[in-house]
Amino acid sequence: MTEKTPRPLLVANNVKKSFDKVNALNGVTLTLFEGDQYVIRGASGCGKSTLLYLMGGLDRPTSGSVVVNGQDLSQYDDDALAKFRNTFTGLVFQFHFLLPSMNCLNNILLPARIAGVSLSNIKENCQEFARELGVDHCLAKYPFQLSGGEQQRINIIRALSLRPKLLLCDEPTGNLDRKNGQNVTRILLESAKHFGATLVVVTHDQNVSSHFKNELVMEDGRLIADSRNAAELNLN
Repeated sequence: MTEKTPRPLLVANNVKKSFDKVNALNGVTLTLFEGDQYVIRGASGCGKSTLLYLMGGLDRPTSGSVVVNGQDLSQYDDDALAKFRNTFTGLVFQFHFLLPSMNCLNNILLPARIAGVSLSNIKENCQEFARELGVDHCLAKYPFQLSGGEQQRINIIRALSLRPKLLLCDEPTGNLDRKNGQNVTRILLESAKHFGATLVVVTHDQNVSSHFKNELVMEDGRLIADSRNAAELNLN
C-alpha cells in the first residue's frame, strides 16, 4: 500500500523581518507539512519567536511571503488575519494570557464565542479534555487560583478548543518545573497527533527538543539546519 504524500501546510519563502535598523530574520525559507511536529531552537535573539509570530499571523514580514493552507497571509487585511488566528491556529505562549476576570471554562470557550460557533459540542469536548489533563476541577476557578502548571494546561485546552490545523507554541514550558514541563510537552505532542494538527514549538530546553524528530535550528536570523528538508536548505 502506497503511503500518502504529506501536503505542505505552511511555506515561508525568503522571509525577512526588520525592526528599525535591526534585522531579525534574514531570508528564511522553509516548508512545514500537515500533521508533522517541529521544534525550533537556537540562542536567544536568533529570530525563533519572530518567525513563529509570522507563521501565526501575529506580525507581517518586511519582505518575502508566508503561505498557509494555500493562502498568502500578506494578502489578508487585519480582520482576515484575526479570523485566521482565531480559527486556523492555536497559540500557546510562555505566559498563559488567561483573562483574570473570567473563570477557566469561559477562558477556554472565548475563541468559540468570538468565532460565533455553537458552544455545546465544544464545551463538552473541552470538559472531557480537561479530565484527561487532570484540570477538570479547575474549570470553575479563576486563573489566580491555579498553579503555573494548571494555568498552562488550561491555556493548551483553549488553544485546541477549535481544533486548529496549526498549533504554535513559544517557550510553553519556560515557566514550569521539569516535571510539569515534561507533562506539557507530552500533552502538546499527543494533542497535535490526536487532532491532526501541525505542531511547532520554540524552546531553549533540550529536554523538550529531544522529543521531536523534525528540528529547525536558527542562528542570527537565518535557518541553518532543517532535519525534515535538509536537501533543500540553502545557506548561501
